[in-house]
Amino acid sequence: MLEIDKLSLGYGEQRIVNGISLKLEAGVCALLGPNGCGKSTLLKGLAGLLAPEAGEIRLQGRALGRWPRRELARQLAFMPQQPTAPDEIRVEQLVMLGRYPHLGLWRRPGQEDHDRVGWAMRLTGVADLAGRQLRSLSGGQQQRTWIAMALAQQAGLLLLDEPTTYLDWGYQLETLELLRELHQEQGLSVLMSLHELNQAARYADQLVVMREGRLICQGSPAQVLRRELIAGVFGVDATISRDDEGYHYALARGTAR
Repeated sequence: MLEIDKLSLGYGEQRIVNGISLKLEAGVCALLGPNGCGKSTLLKGLAGLLAPEAGEIRLQGRALGRWPRRELARQLAFMPQQPTAPDEIRVEQLVMLGRYPHLGLWRRPGQEDHDRVGWAMRLTGVADLAGRQLRSLSGGQQQRTWIAMALAQQAGLLLLDEPTTYLDWGYQLETLELLRELHQEQGLSVLMSLHELNQAARYADQLVVMREGRLICQGSPAQVLRRELIAGVFGVDATISRDDEGYHYALARGTAR
């Protein structure tokens, strides 16, 4: 679906991502690594918001830079870590913004657009909040509304930068469960950056680990959650276990010395 070939990204003279190559298949993938390792920069590059300094990104075999913006928006949707919207915007209005790639310059939303918005709001559990102002919602409800907007976009790939940031524990799990369900029931592929290793291991099929702008490893949670890797990348001494359902998780014992 998405291929990254010797990709380097940066801002001005500061290089953040250095020569990363990997292939992302359909599914749910979590991007992991310490703060400042380049996760957000990589996601911006994959969303077409940051031009490569070197290397190439290919979506469905076609270089990302060769996709017209409107056509690209029909293929992938990007949700930044701190999305913003006008203070007075209502839930249904925000979700309708996801229909922009399907509207011509002067075309007003038609019945198909309203149907798609209704479908996205029902799927994410915010249909009853359609008339509410976004700012009046809880953090979890706001996150669901942003995801509904991405669903209304009808893209097959959703890129999310730290979708659980600033949410309490229950809303974090609710958001991750929703993303997992959207993949299983709607075929949506998800690439998201996360901080919490155990949440990533439970809800993602594949994990990608970065450090200092470079790719360290890619694989299943069982392949990636290893004591030596966690010590080397995160500086944490951890034991690795598996629960009754077969999910792997890491239990921190302290910092790695």
